[in-house]
This record gives sequence, structure tokens and C-alpha cells, in this order.
Amino acid sequence: MARRALMVVAKKPAPGQTKTRLCPPLSGEQAAALYEAFLRDTLDLIRAARACLPLDPILVYLPEGADEDFRALAPDFARFQQQGADLSERLNHATTHCLTRLGYNQAAIMNSDSPTLPVGCLVEAFTALEQADVTLGPTDDGGYYLIGLKRPAPPLFLTVTMSTPRVAQDTLDRAHDERLSVHLLPPSHDVDYVDDLWRLADELRDLPPHVAAHTRRFLEAHPVLLSGRA
Repeated sequence: MARRALMVVAKKPAPGQTKTRLCPPLSGEQAAALYEAFLRDTLDLIRAARACLPLDPILVYLPEGADEDFRALAPDFARFQQQGADLSERLNHATTHCLTRLGYNQAAIMNSDSPTLPVGCLVEAFTALEQADVTLGPTDDGGYYLIGLKRPAPPLFLTVTMSTPRVAQDTLDRAHDERLSVHLLPPSHDVDYVDDLWRLADELRDLPPHVAAHTRRFLEAHPVLLSGRA
């Protein structure tokens, strides 16, 4: 049976350090609290995926020294600190570390700001790796919410400029160059700007109440954040 690692990229929620592109209209404290809600919902998604498919959940965190904070947040998750000068290096390190040093056969790494992502996408990220070399979950801003591998592939990270509208396409191009087959997961979205937050609020109205429960509670407690929308 394949050993599977599902990692989530996480930062310690802190004012001025997390979800700063939502400020304003959110204050630094509100943005940090919203990010913590996103992260808690993401951890619950991973737990639900683990109930469907054997996998090991792992928090890959920043900053240095936050291990005890994340142990308290998710005692059922393994943890290690992100390593690298930028996101490309950190993603490459995390996937390579799991597939080499930790001995996993499959490793996927995902974001922590897509709280309504269907659990099925996480399961498919691994089942598709039985055939494909890479699984990729695109977001509608040109990035991706998850990438899965079954062997290290540094060019997919180190030759791609992150945080641009071409991240997913550039990753696909690098995979083609490396002769790696790719399975595309259903597209989704993440929350970076206030328009994304408004879209999320609309989406939650049409989803069952157990979906993104922590995010729902935050939005219900801060209705004024949605009152200024166009």
C-alpha cells in the first residue's frame, strides 16, 4: 500500500502577517482571525480525507519557533518547519523531504485558504497518482490549491515564478518539459482579496452548514465586513 503524505502550508496567525491583502476592510486582528478560521477548516478537510483514504496529515509551518502553537492547534498532525528563501524553494523542500527523507510514495501539498474545497478533490489528488506523475488543482486566479507528486520534481517549483497569473500554466509547461504526465483536479478558488471574501460568503449560503464551519462563524460574527460590497 502506498504511503501518502498530505501537507498543508500554514503560517502562525498574527496581525500584520496573515491575509494582509484583506486589510482594509479587515483590521490586522480580523484578518489573522479569519486566516485561523480558514486554517481550522482546512485541517478538518484533511481529517475528512483521511477518513476516506489512508494518509498522514502534516503541517508545514512558519515562522521558526511556532511548533508548539501548531501542536496545540492540531495535535493529530505531524509537523515540520518550511525551509527555503521563497515559496518555490519551500514547496520543493517539503515535497522532496517527504518523498526522500520521510519515505513516502506519494506527497501532496495544499494551501490553507480554500475552506470550501470538496473533500473529494483531496482524495482524487492521491488516487490519480496511481497513473499520473503529477496532480494539480488549479485556481481561477491562475495559481493552484494543491500539487501532488510521487517523485521529487524540482523544476516544477524552482523554475516557476510564484504569485503570478501563470503559475498553474507554467507548472504544466515544466511538467511537459520533464515528460511528466499530469492529472488536473477540479478547479477551485482561494481567498486573497475582498472580492474573494464576498464570493466565499455567497458560496457558503448554498452549501451545507457543516462546510467551512469555522469560517461561517467568523463571518456571522462580523457582518459589517460584508455590508460595504458593491
